[in-house]
Amino acid sequence: MNALSQTLRATDKASDPDWWRGAVIYQIYPRSYQDSTGSGTGDLAGITRRLDHVASLGVDGIWISPFFTSPMKDFGYDVSDYCDVDPMFGTLADFDALVLRAHELGLKVMIDLVLSHSSDQHPWFVESRVSKDNPKSDWYVWSDPKPDGTAPNNWLSIFGGPAWHWDGRREQYYLHNFLASQPDLNFHNSDVQDALLDATRFWLQRGVDGFRLDTINFYFADKELRDNPALPVEERNSTIAPSVNPYNHQRHVHSKNQPENLDFLARFRSVLDEYPGAAAVGEVGDAQFGLELLGKYTKGTTGAHMCYAFEFLEKNPLTAKRVAEVFERFDRVASDGWACWALSNHDVIRHTTRWDLSADAQKAYLMLLLLLRGSVCLYQGEELALPEADVAFEDLQDPYGIEFWPEFKGRDGCRTPMVWEPSNAAGGFSEAKPWLPVASEHLTQSVAAQEDDPSAMLHFYRTALAFRAENSVLNKGDQSTVSAEGDIVMFDRFQGITRLTCCINLSDSAQEIALSGQFEDIGGAVSDAARNDGILKLNPWGVAILRHAT
Repeated sequence: MNALSQTLRATDKASDPDWWRGAVIYQIYPRSYQDSTGSGTGDLAGITRRLDHVASLGVDGIWISPFFTSPMKDFGYDVSDYCDVDPMFGTLADFDALVLRAHELGLKVMIDLVLSHSSDQHPWFVESRVSKDNPKSDWYVWSDPKPDGTAPNNWLSIFGGPAWHWDGRREQYYLHNFLASQPDLNFHNSDVQDALLDATRFWLQRGVDGFRLDTINFYFADKELRDNPALPVEERNSTIAPSVNPYNHQRHVHSKNQPENLDFLARFRSVLDEYPGAAAVGEVGDAQFGLELLGKYTKGTTGAHMCYAFEFLEKNPLTAKRVAEVFERFDRVASDGWACWALSNHDVIRHTTRWDLSADAQKAYLMLLLLLRGSVCLYQGEELALPEADVAFEDLQDPYGIEFWPEFKGRDGCRTPMVWEPSNAAGGFSEAKPWLPVASEHLTQSVAAQEDDPSAMLHFYRTALAFRAENSVLNKGDQSTVSAEGDIVMFDRFQGITRLTCCINLSDSAQEIALSGQFEDIGGAVSDAARNDGILKLNPWGVAILRHAT
């Protein structure tokens, strides 16, 4: 991308308050993107150094996983200061420089806000646990034990075991939906909400363009702390937690997903509205009611702008039938909402490995993502077709994986460092030993290696993203019913007089489908099909995009 196009793009994005609608957002896991200090851990200055690569992809913005002050028990998702940068990642000045450079390149900056819980080392919790009557005693979810001394109810932690931890100082239990070192904040207390909204303003005033809201549906717990009912075996799935985790044995109707959430989101949205163009994408962590919550949380103008959907992060390969099922349900329960779709992220096995995909299959799935209605999140390294890294037990860092090894190996395999060049064992990520080992098989797929190969996945990503950017109907246009015609996903996108028919073959065999009407072929490098006498033939993993003649 040349300097002029970057300038024009920056101007266009800055003037569009709805930039988020249909945006493609590139997720950066800061520990693993680029080390600028020789510490072996990525940092903010390292991200800034590599922003030109991000801009060259043609994405609209970045989402940076947490970099706040933290004891790093859950790698930054345990915050001990919401308004500062952990020294591991640099300084506030480094963050300001990152925002400035991103905006020069036309990239929006979204950061991860972890509001549902803090670290147990946060000053708020340190004070809260001292007594039952201090000024912050009610800032976290505390409860007396049952008469027999056991936990207040049967709620479970996502990371394994009960969701309650005994504290001898107060002789009470506190709630933690994640690690015991991540106590849940009490959103029923308006002072807690005010403090979190003040932290939100702090980052907006520093120039961020929005937020990814971690575990958006966990903010409130049932005031009466009622037991969760059991979940029937036939309804369990491993989308949110691995099957070895008993968390999958409950229907979590009281520990999360509370109606009061909507009132807080309205308050949060009003803060964003003070800063034109600021947007939020909420992570809905729920395998049972995810799309329903997406519909509630993004409906109208009083919630999040969009929600991060988990349906395409599933373990089983994404079939045409499954895509159609997801959108049938989406149209039924969230038709007024807005989704942000993803195939990979920092919490799941990379989809290249998860679904055992060939290069052609990866291209087909990318095109599916870019053609469907909604916004898109791409995860760092996805543009290089990186497979999941195999991290040995002795190298594991993730407490989740350590707890459930070997049936569940945790999240380290998708968090290994980005590979920039094949010149050393660290792949250009660091001059020191990286915090997680770089997979040797990743080195041949580095950015430098792919830049010199016109057939590499990196160049396909750029081509595909440019195609989406050049066709506004794919960003903000409407969408017809999504259908499965055998292994072909088929739907129309339309806006004004423009109408596109999109067909994606999600199989390794050629497929045919009958089409009526007059079409003009478009797509070039992203099309892999032939039409003859009203029959469209799609090659294995082929994609056809046809413009209706006007």
